[in-house]
Amino acid sequence: MIVLASKSASRRAMLEAAGVVFEAQAADLDERAIEARMVGAAPDAVAIALAEAKALAIAEPSRPVLGSDSLVVAGGGRFDKPASRDEAAEHLRFFSGKTMHLHSAAALARGGEVVWRHAAAAHLKVRDLSDAFIAHYLDAEWPEVGHCVGVFRIEARGPQLFESIEGDQFTVLGMPLLPVLGALRDLGELPR
Repeated sequence: MIVLASKSASRRAMLEAAGVVFEAQAADLDERAIEARMVGAAPDAVAIALAEAKALAIAEPSRPVLGSDSLVVAGGGRFDKPASRDEAAEHLRFFSGKTMHLHSAAALARGGEVVWRHAAAAHLKVRDLSDAFIAHYLDAEWPEVGHCVGVFRIEARGPQLFESIEGDQFTVLGMPLLPVLGALRDLGELPR
């Protein structure tokens, strides 16, 4: 059994559907402080650093700890989860007509040491969004999308935001699952 250093519903659902036995524990860390120390770093490096920090935040001497994180870059800016519905609407207005670059990373730690890391990216072309659509969308999706970088849940009404998506579905859901499963097999946590 592994430890998932997250309470993310989509990450839990991915692992459950793949048959991975795990216990979820939220990692207690200041993500914004980590990001502040990495000003100017590439988005995938930031996502990996956050995933590693989450994996290391759980004190577990023997079981592997899986940390994961996602971030969005669009129009030259990096976006975190919206703090309010108004901020969610601002993000959606900014994303309108642009390509959103979603960086998802995962890291595995064992005995307080990172033993594996991986990052992947997906590129989501946001269609032109009207203010009326944004209001309607948030009426249906708020507050759930407040917990999501990019202000969408691809497994819910999120697909309505996009013209096209390049990248695998797991990366879009917030964790590069196929490489995670491979790493768990390499560590002997899943059968080969």
